[in-house]
Parts: sequence; structure tokens; C-alpha cells
Amino acid sequence: MEEKVVTILNEMTEYLSLPQMKKLQEVMLRIFAEKEPEKRQISNEEYLEMFIAAKSIEGCSNRTISYYRSTIETMLESVSDPVRKITTEDMRLYLSEYQKRNNCSKVTVDNIRRNISSFFSWLEEENYILKSPMRRIHKIKTNQQVKEVISDEDIEKLRDHCNCKRDLAMIDLLYSTGIRVGELVNLNIKDVDFEARECIVFGKGGKERKVYFDAKSKLHLMSYVDSRNDDNPALFVTLDAPHDRLKISGVEIRMRQLGRSINLLKIHPHKFRRTMATRAIDKGMPIEQVQKILGHSQIDTTMQYAMVNQSNVKTSHRKYIS
Repeated sequence: MEEKVVTILNEMTEYLSLPQMKKLQEVMLRIFAEKEPEKRQISNEEYLEMFIAAKSIEGCSNRTISYYRSTIETMLESVSDPVRKITTEDMRLYLSEYQKRNNCSKVTVDNIRRNISSFFSWLEEENYILKSPMRRIHKIKTNQQVKEVISDEDIEKLRDHCNCKRDLAMIDLLYSTGIRVGELVNLNIKDVDFEARECIVFGKGGKERKVYFDAKSKLHLMSYVDSRNDDNPALFVTLDAPHDRLKISGVEIRMRQLGRSINLLKIHPHKFRRTMATRAIDKGMPIEQVQKILGHSQIDTTMQYAMVNQSNVKTSHRKYIS
């Protein structure tokens, strides 16, 4: 019955306004329901579970799945109506109140908006709702800040303050490859080709790609691996027994500690990725090749990472304009 209703409504879209379409849907569902045996209504929670299952099949990471779940659960608890009856006005009010209640930034609210929009778009694609209420709620404009990179001098300071071979190898691998921290902790020793100075990583959605590291990284990685006496296949493991595979949080904490040891308060794994992209472009690497190395499907994403060094802009201005 529902499929027939959706088919009729799709054919009438160009002839009726949105309020008329909603009224037609309401009337048709009521009349058809009177003629058919009563069917169990799908709850909001069941819709959410079906959406999460679909995202899992698409290859989303556990971290992304968890973010989807918490975001949408919070929304459904606040907007108690069935998903079929949630309107654009409901969602605008929810996002506005969410920002006030949590005193969060526009970037955070836009992330929430994007997750909720993905949920309703999926419901629309699967014909569970006629039209997503998020269609007319556009990306929230935010101030585009130039994000900092790690200077060559600070990289050397970080290296000098490493008191173990593992941390030195991690810093060099992050700095020369630009890999994500999740890709770093999933690396196994067998994934690394020391002779060719390359390794295989699995990015978002399980996409496989090759990344390359420099000679300094090779020496430090080999030194670290040779110094280990455990049998864990992971490339990076905890310092203490039983030497488990290092987790994302472990890398983040260690980088933060190393940064603080030289009075740098914003050192985190992702900053190495941004730094690598910026260095590559500053030195003339084509943006398409940087995109390939970083594993981005859209080149616009690469451009957000690669903020051109301001000193190079100044030098070019003097060369071409002055």
C-alpha cells in the first residue's frame, strides 16, 4: 500500500504544492488504511536501527556509526513526533535550541545538521517518507579560519624530545605520509615495504591506497621494529606488556604530551596530516597527487587541508607585483 501511495505522490509532485501534497498523502494513507488489515507501525527507534545497518553495510567506521547514532537518538528524543510527521520547522527549531542549550559553535551545529540530513535523505530514498524535512535547511555558514601547521623547527623539537624509538617512528611516519591516525593504528608490520619506502593503508570506507615515507622515517621505523621483542603483528604497540596494538586515543595522548613538553599546546595527529599536505603543495606537488596521497574522493577536501604558507605568498608578491 505504501509503495502505491509513494508512486501516486511522485506523479503528482509537479501539479501540487507541498501543503497540498502533504494533505493528499494524509488522506490517501487514511483511506487505504481503512481498506487494508491493520499493519504494525514502524517506530522511530526501528527506523534508526535500519539506517545504522545501512551505514554499516556502506563501510562507515565504528566511530562514524557511533556519531550518527548519538546525534540522531538525541534528536528523536527531543522531537517526539513520528519521523513521517517531522517538519522543516521542527528541525530548524531543534537545531536552534540545540546550539543555545549546548553553547556550541556553528561548526558543531553544522555537523549535527549534516548527520540528521543524512538520516532523512535515507528515509526518503527508501520511500519511508515523502520528502526530507532537511532539504531546505542548508549548510550553516562558518568563518573559514586558516588552520595552523607544524613548523620545521617544531618538528625537530618534537623529535629531540622523544625518549623512545616508537614515538620517533610515529612522528616521522605521520609527518612524511599524512595518514590518518585511524590508518596509523591499523597498520601491521607486513603492510610496510621498507625497501620501496611505502605501505598499504585502508582509509574511509575500507578504500585501499599506497602511501610513501622518506628515508628518515625508514631508518626510525626499522630501528623501532628491530628493538621489539613481542610477537604482535601491529606496527605500533603499547610500551608496556602485553604490548597490545596502540589505539587512536593512545596516539592522541602521546602527541599531546610531546607537544606540551616543548610548550606546544595544539599538537595532535591530524595536524601532521595538514602539515604534510601544505608542505607538498608549497614545494610544487600537483594538488591531484596530494589528493591521491591523502585518500580524498573530492579535491575540495584536499584544498581545505592545504593552506598555502603565508611566507610563500609574501615572497611571490614581491617577485611578481613589487
